[in-house]
Amino acid sequence: MATVNKNLSHYDKDTIPNAKNFRFGIVVSEWNDNITEGLFKGAFDTLIENGVEEDNILRWNVPGSYELIFGSKKMQQYKVDAVIAIGSVIQGETKHFDFVCEAVSQGIKDLNVLHDVPVIFCVLTDMNMQQGIERSGGIHGNKGTEAAVAAIKMAHLNTL
Repeated sequence: MATVNKNLSHYDKDTIPNAKNFRFGIVVSEWNDNITEGLFKGAFDTLIENGVEEDNILRWNVPGSYELIFGSKKMQQYKVDAVIAIGSVIQGETKHFDFVCEAVSQGIKDLNVLHDVPVIFCVLTDMNMQQGIERSGGIHGNKGTEAAVAAIKMAHLNTL
């Protein structure tokens, strides 16, 4: 198991490109919404803090993490500069966890390979609910913040 050595919310604002003219899509899984809403808040707040106008942030909800792939694909068509796919999959007693995690990670990878709008993977794949809480605004910070920073950097890269 990987050890988190840094707070996911910490970043150097001086290293972030100007995001004022970018438009972002955020696709949020409704499953484990106590986790995904925290991730959304981290991503949204970070985009705003870095100059993105609220009107340039489009949010769609999908039922679960598996549906993030289709939701992100559709979002890419809405003239956004980057998409952030937010989800949470918690290990259960069956292999369902493995299948969902593999499908979502491969599906989002495929969107990045096949299309010109970057999709940022902000899907927590935790062994238990507490780990998700700790990474969605808890003691390890917020993976949503980290995803928003990545989205800004990738949107900027796409302009080069």
